Amino acid sequence: MTDLFSLQGEVAAVLGGTGVLGGAMADALAAAGAIVAVVGRSEERGMERVRAIEKAGGKAIFQSADAMSRESLVAARDAITAKLGNVTVLINGAGGNKPEATVAPGGDFCKMGLEGWSAVFDLNLVGGTLLPCQIFGEKMVAAGRGSIINIASMASITPLSRVVAYSASKAAVLNLTLWLAREWATKGVRVNAISPGFFPAEQNRRMLLKDDGTYTERGQAIVGHTPMGRFGSAEELAGAVIWLASQRASGFVTGQNIVVDGGFSSVTI
Repeated sequence: MTDLFSLQGEVAAVLGGTGVLGGAMADALAAAGAIVAVVGRSEERGMERVRAIEKAGGKAIFQSADAMSRESLVAARDAITAKLGNVTVLINGAGGNKPEATVAPGGDFCKMGLEGWSAVFDLNLVGGTLLPCQIFGEKMVAAGRGSIINIASMASITPLSRVVAYSASKAAVLNLTLWLAREWATKGVRVNAISPGFFPAEQNRRMLLKDDGTYTERGQAIVGHTPMGRFGSAEELAGAVIWLASQRASGFVTGQNIVVDGGFSSVTI
């Protein structure tokens, strides 16, 4: 059973590995035996994650990259390959939202500008998924081996109030995941998604929690809709990530969206 989930010999690139959720995924991959490239823009946060992985007995490097730049991603891929070997596991965890692409209570959707909408699609669909899949996926297809895990969202499944552009862009991430899974199924590359429920992290903490750690009104509504009655912790994504990364454990799994949400999506209003 240990061998089934071992990632010894795998090289994993975690885009967005400098963040809370991406960092927890990087930790999990390293703990399972993969050599991890933490990819992001902040060298300070990236090296902090690398040191934590190494302290726990894992192996990791930091690689700077801008997910919105094809040239930057190509350079990052080539640098990782030169240092560690071919990337066999890709986590696409970069993304986010913009205030100008959010419709506040009482706001007017018809007044939302295209600039904010386009920026969110660029963050989540283009830089967060499309470009990394093209650039890292190209080498995986050539090698005939790889596992790509795109980070989708609850909003991929059910449009969430206020965050209209985010919801639409994450739905597009899930659709692209399914398309690529079909396209690369016979080429040795599996493409799946994980849709986390509500995990307080950089981009949503203020929406969910007050400064004193108590729930905001929106946070209370979300917890009230979650059968487990709480938010998730980043470490609770580890099992899904390791399973999807392991060729032995999930070699016949592609085109799937694994939901880790405490039951949120199982409840209807």
